[in-house]
Amino acid sequence: MKTVKQDRGTRAFAGPRWLLPSAVVAELDQDGDPARAGRRPRRTARDWLVDFTAFFLAVLVGLLAADSLPKEQLPHSLAVLDQVVGALSCAAVWLRRRWPLAIAVAMVPVGLVSASAGGAGMIILFTLIVHRPLKQAAWVWASSLALMPVFYWLRPDPDLPYLGVLLLVLVFSACVIGWGLFVRSKRQLMLSLHDRARRAETEARLRAEQAQRLAREAIAREMHDVLAHRLTLLSVHAGALEFRPDAPREEIARAAGVIRESAHEALQDLREIIGVLRAGEADDKGRPQPTLGGLDALAAESREAGMKVTLGQRVTDPASVPASVGRTAYRIAQEALTNARKHAPGTEVSVTVAGAPGDGLTVTVANPAPEGDVPHVPGSGQGLIGLTERAALAGGTLTHGPLDDGGFEVRAWLPWRTESAR
Repeated sequence: MKTVKQDRGTRAFAGPRWLLPSAVVAELDQDGDPARAGRRPRRTARDWLVDFTAFFLAVLVGLLAADSLPKEQLPHSLAVLDQVVGALSCAAVWLRRRWPLAIAVAMVPVGLVSASAGGAGMIILFTLIVHRPLKQAAWVWASSLALMPVFYWLRPDPDLPYLGVLLLVLVFSACVIGWGLFVRSKRQLMLSLHDRARRAETEARLRAEQAQRLAREAIAREMHDVLAHRLTLLSVHAGALEFRPDAPREEIARAAGVIRESAHEALQDLREIIGVLRAGEADDKGRPQPTLGGLDALAAESREAGMKVTLGQRVTDPASVPASVGRTAYRIAQEALTNARKHAPGTEVSVTVAGAPGDGLTVTVANPAPEGDVPHVPGSGQGLIGLTERAALAGGTLTHGPLDDGGFEVRAWLPWRTESAR
């Protein structure tokens, strides 16, 4: 077997390379290995078999033609010249793959002086039709046919009439032309099938790469949304312990409990995400994905961590909210609460969810400006960018920015289609 690239090139033909013509192998090498482009292809086993057969037929036809020469009408020197030129023409059959046009053009005047070169001339014309543009083959064939009446006028056949010989030569050459066109079309079909298979393989690889990229982006977005919420709790309570080492024992114990619980939840979430990556597909073996009904638990968890959260749900039919829309709304509220906990600790954060089928779902998270000095918690702003992308993927919009009183607001609108519109 050859290299992997060569196997891919011949896959469309369902056969080994040695059964393919060298011209087809050259096309495969050019597509599969650019380093081989421009190199002259080596003869395959099939080429050797075809060349031996073609040489044998050219010699056989030449011998028959030489034997049928009218010895009494043709001088001995011309008969010897005819056979020598015929032998050289048969030898040129081995070179026809390398210079098909040049040898075919040279065979046009050769046909005037040698009857024994007729078989080699037909084989070389056949090769020209297969390997070169049809315009070139048509000119060579027309030139040969134009000289045939002159040749048989100078050397009439003793057994057949003049018009009968011309008709026989015309029919035979037409058969050669038709056979060459058939082989040419079959070879072009093979190359087109190879090209289609190569394009399909490339498109499939690009689709797989795009699917993997989208999956990685979704997992990265999910990792940020999940872990940022947990790790922010760790950062805030660790910062509180650092700035208030003299806090009451109960508050220190509660902060330590929140840190321990948040670390445990973060490790659990990270373990599930890593499990998805190892499995190679986003299956449902982990915990269920959050929905709109999980906002109550999210608000309760935030209150346990020391935040002041008010949750207002004004949704006409929460059970009819699509799962993807509810999950997006949950992630938006989760990230907005995480940002409020980092940048505005101690403030009362209001989370409002409203909407109805056909009108869409609106999620608003707002907090006033914090009072006093706020411990600096670094942030990259990627969370809000990710929320904007998440809302856009769901077909909605998201805006965020400071309020007039110095606070901050995140507002998102998500489409909520009716049953008839789905």
